[in-house]
Amino acid sequence: MKKIEKRAVLCLLLAAALLLGSGVFVFRFFLNGGRWVSFAANRHLYNSQGQLSVGRVLDRDGDALSWVDEDGSRRWYDGATVRKATLHAVGDAQGRIGTGALVAFADRLSGYNPITGAWSPLGEGNDLYLTLDARYNYIAYNALNGRKGAVGVYNYETGEILCMVSAPAFDPLDPPEDVESDPAWEGVYLNRLLSGTFPPGSVYKTVTLAAAIENIPDLFDRTWTCTGSTQVGDGAVTCPRAHGELDIYSALSSSCNGVFALLANELGEDTLARYTDKAGLTSTCSVNGLKTAAGSFGLEGLTANQLGWAGVGQHNDMVNPCALMVYMGAIANGGKAAVPRLILRTENALGLPSLPALTGRTGTLISSDTAGTLADMMARNVTEQYGASRFPNMDICAKSGTAEVGGGQSPHAWFAGFLRNDDAPYAFVVLVENGGSGSDVAGSVAAQVLDAVVNGY
Repeated sequence: MKKIEKRAVLCLLLAAALLLGSGVFVFRFFLNGGRWVSFAANRHLYNSQGQLSVGRVLDRDGDALSWVDEDGSRRWYDGATVRKATLHAVGDAQGRIGTGALVAFADRLSGYNPITGAWSPLGEGNDLYLTLDARYNYIAYNALNGRKGAVGVYNYETGEILCMVSAPAFDPLDPPEDVESDPAWEGVYLNRLLSGTFPPGSVYKTVTLAAAIENIPDLFDRTWTCTGSTQVGDGAVTCPRAHGELDIYSALSSSCNGVFALLANELGEDTLARYTDKAGLTSTCSVNGLKTAAGSFGLEGLTANQLGWAGVGQHNDMVNPCALMVYMGAIANGGKAAVPRLILRTENALGLPSLPALTGRTGTLISSDTAGTLADMMARNVTEQYGASRFPNMDICAKSGTAEVGGGQSPHAWFAGFLRNDDAPYAFVVLVENGGSGSDVAGSVAAQVLDAVVNGY
């Protein structure tokens, strides 16, 4: 009798383990099935060259960016510049661009579902419409003019990314043969907007200022005198020129390093770190499943001089361009912004669209009152420093940045901000690596792209 009982218990344990294992498998199947079926070795979906042989990728206006020919070969848009400008969004033939739709969204292109898998009686593959406008990418790529960098524009109310350019980029029909030995191709497979981090320079002053607005009661009553060099701790924090007498408004529009270094020390590293985290600059974001890179700032155990430089976006500060763009959107939108997305919709062979995408929201990246104050100050930057005439028909708020990178190299040029137009709720970021002046170089790229977006030029 005891033997029977022991065997019964053993059978029950084995049955429980089987049920548990089956449950785990079913859970993982529904969670990861699309990724499993999209593995490049699946010859039902990939041709002998390893190219995804199903599905079309289109921009928001229906321009086909990549499709499959009758012989199963992958094709791309008939225009080399557009192919380069959309490379990091569409992908390459070898599947080396991880953020490209041909890799990242292969399950959606295949038409996969958990019931029938990738097989469908209606035909092979889906049409995948991206939120991007290929024309804006074309303009942004040309505006970079062969320089490395990134350009992003997105709707901070809906999350739709209208422009996503990363350079350098190659023509997927003519990929480079030797990437490793040629410095011109450095980081070519990296989507700089989503996956890169860079010293932010003065665009980070928007975070320092948000902290100062909320923690220094007499901030708007103070004045400073900038001589071009300010003693902070055991060293000097320098400016490109002497700014003279400043209040906090002119300190931001002139981008005075000395003032913001002093503010950073008054705030302290804990407060600065807390506001940096709150702004989302040290977090990752999921763009339709694509994880953005997390920034890093190292605001612990700094000397007074190091903290001063960190407060102006230097020292060890590193920011992801997409995270900065979302933060700009949050300032524009009263503290919260839409989570960015790249997929507009999919359509099956019958032309039936997928269900509408739900708009995700960030947490509170900045308080509503502070966002309003900061937005007005950033609008003043444009009128006083950057030139409002460069941005016709735009209620634009912006901050430039010129980030020193050392090694005798020219600084990175940044320009980030947003529009407050009711019919153009867009946030943007431009990075030109080793480009020099943020306002002049990156600002010029932003002006060209935004002119196309707002005015249709």
